[in-house]
Amino acid sequence: MHSYQDLFRTPEFRPLFFGSCAQVAAQTVGGLALATLVYRATESPLLSAISMFGPSLAQVLGATFLLSGADRLPPRATLTGVSLAFAAGTAVLALPGLPLWAVFAVILVQGLIASLGGGVRWGLLNEILAKEGYLLGRSVFNMMNGLVQIAGFALGGALVALLDPRTTLVLAALLYALSALVIRAGLTARPPRAAGRPSAAATRRTNALLWSSRPRCQVYLALWIPNGLVVGCESLFVSYDSGSAGTLFACAALGMLAGDVLVGRLLRPERRARLGHPLLFLLAAPYTLFLLRPSLPLAAALAAVASVGFGASLVQQEHLMALTPEGLAGHALGLHSAGMLTMQGVGAALAGTVAQLTSPATAMATMAAASLAVTAALVSAGRRLPRERPAPVGRGESV
Repeated sequence: MHSYQDLFRTPEFRPLFFGSCAQVAAQTVGGLALATLVYRATESPLLSAISMFGPSLAQVLGATFLLSGADRLPPRATLTGVSLAFAAGTAVLALPGLPLWAVFAVILVQGLIASLGGGVRWGLLNEILAKEGYLLGRSVFNMMNGLVQIAGFALGGALVALLDPRTTLVLAALLYALSALVIRAGLTARPPRAAGRPSAAATRRTNALLWSSRPRCQVYLALWIPNGLVVGCESLFVSYDSGSAGTLFACAALGMLAGDVLVGRLLRPERRARLGHPLLFLLAAPYTLFLLRPSLPLAAALAAVASVGFGASLVQQEHLMALTPEGLAGHALGLHSAGMLTMQGVGAALAGTVAQLTSPATAMATMAAASLAVTAALVSAGRRLPRERPAPVGRGESV
């Protein structure tokens, strides 16, 4: 599989792709609306940041107790159920007079559900395209995320201004319902990829197996921590400039799109493999300049340049798949997704706390400096690691 046309000729790729488009649009529009709603009610950068990225914090619980379902549940039914659950939760968030504790309770439940959905989705993509097509397919999904986020943040900002945050949340709930319809109608009823019932014990055993390899651990840390700290910078866009947050988010999404095109389509494999860590440095460095409190045009340009560095995740995912037994692909990718989103939630909480004590600009520069330090440490540690190849695990083998 060598071109985008090959991808879209694959029948099940299309409904998975377009269903995910609707889900990303819902997350983008709904997240901006909820963060604006919470910031208007509390004037707290911390609570605003957590409301937008809070579902990510619950991913660690899902990765601990639910993730074995990524390979042990039927993909179509699971993905449909995840989208319907998000539609219902987002509709609840739109209710007038909902107390703040209830808002965060819904966010917690959504995060638990999302941790399972990520593993099922990426495991199914790996199954539909096989390993040789996974990187190209995932790059298309990442590019779609960038394009939909550009449009979604622009549309979300306009809807919040023209209507109100609660009405925008209702529209996001309808987009989640559309995602469920596309997935249910377009995917075939595939069996689970692995035998056995999902359980917390099976999740812990497989997590332990995946973490038993030092090279895999290094890849996971590189996927999670620098990325999460920089998302902490992005979580402060609303408090940095509440009137132009949609513009900042859209420019960041544009940069992410450029990075995914560069890594997923334009670079040859041998050159791509060498760019994992340099792209992580690029991801954080521009945000250190927010200490100078740049004007909106410069801030938007810095966010766009920095987000090109998100292309590092494609390099690292390719490495992760090379180190992962076939029967554990869904679980391994789900652990990546859950850990990444958890660290994004942690990054948002840390950034919000620093902003509460100092200012959003100072907090963004602080988080960026921390990301640069972590990347430097990972580069140093990676030079001392031995090379490792995975032991094969059969498709139906239970761990």
